[in-house]
Amino acid sequence: MQLVVGRIGRPHGVRGEVTVEVRTDEPERRFAVGTSIATDPAGRGPLVVAARRWHKGILLVWFEGVTGRDAAEELRDTMLVIDSADVEPSDDPDEFHDHQLIGLAVETVAGDPVGEVTDVLHHGQDLLVVSRKGADEALIPFVKALVPEVDLQGGRLVVDPPEGLL
Repeated sequence: MQLVVGRIGRPHGVRGEVTVEVRTDEPERRFAVGTSIATDPAGRGPLVVAARRWHKGILLVWFEGVTGRDAAEELRDTMLVIDSADVEPSDDPDEFHDHQLIGLAVETVAGDPVGEVTDVLHHGQDLLVVSRKGADEALIPFVKALVPEVDLQGGRLVVDPPEGLL
């Protein structure tokens, strides 16, 4: 599975630098000089980081072979991606990456099937988006009280929803 770590924005200056909307917790690692990054669409890459710097809170990156503003403009809206297999698992047993949760079967503590996790939203509080057959999607706050068990090996997630949540 490909994970987005950044999106190329507008060019910065005339030499080929671009702004990058960072979508990773590890920008120093993912955008280190010399790093080759796959792209979506794939035909625009891979891109190799030649230089990077922060300017007023915005990451500016210059990729090898991208010389000039026109070449930088052609990269606009390109997604920078990595393979999920390249993401190291967390040492914390209660911390999960989104791609680990998406696709898990959801069931109640009583064993009743609920649906499947289709997305994870991060809006102040993490929310699991669960698709349900014959019903609207459910948004379940991803907190220990409501999600007491995450079984990655078993491919399931157990929820203990209060009355009315589902």
